[in-house]
Amino acid sequence: MSIVIERIEAADPAIAAFLAAHHAEMEHTAPPESRHALVFERLLAPGVRLFAGMLDGRPAATGALAAVEDGHEELKSMRTDPTLRGRGLGRSMLSFLLADAAARGIRRLSLETGSADFFLPARAMYAAAGFRECGPFGGYVSDPHSTFMTLELPSAS
Repeated sequence: MSIVIERIEAADPAIAAFLAAHHAEMEHTAPPESRHALVFERLLAPGVRLFAGMLDGRPAATGALAAVEDGHEELKSMRTDPTLRGRGLGRSMLSFLLADAAARGIRRLSLETGSADFFLPARAMYAAAGFRECGPFGGYVSDPHSTFMTLELPSAS
């Protein structure tokens, strides 16, 4: 199964609905103050690069990269359509985002994901890609509902 990944830079109702479903899925995984997914409008803000993986003309996966500090970005809004999970679309999106960051000279990618069992497949995917658990970064604080992970990217030389 192959997706076409494209950058999203303007309002798109299908992507907005896909990401609203992401928020709805997260509703029962942690209290509101422990859920850190960005709303669609914030994913279109300067300093954020939003991408959608399209399959047969509809969103199948999303992922974003948001600036933390010079050379350090955060992986945001990783989601695969629940009916398509387990088919490698998330890994394809993650590989695309890693390549995008590396090509732009980003040296470190970090992420925050849930600590609940619901997030086990995501944490396993990140670990398989080389991400390791770390402490809070950017504006995050320790939270029992969060798992923080980071990856040093190879320098482009």
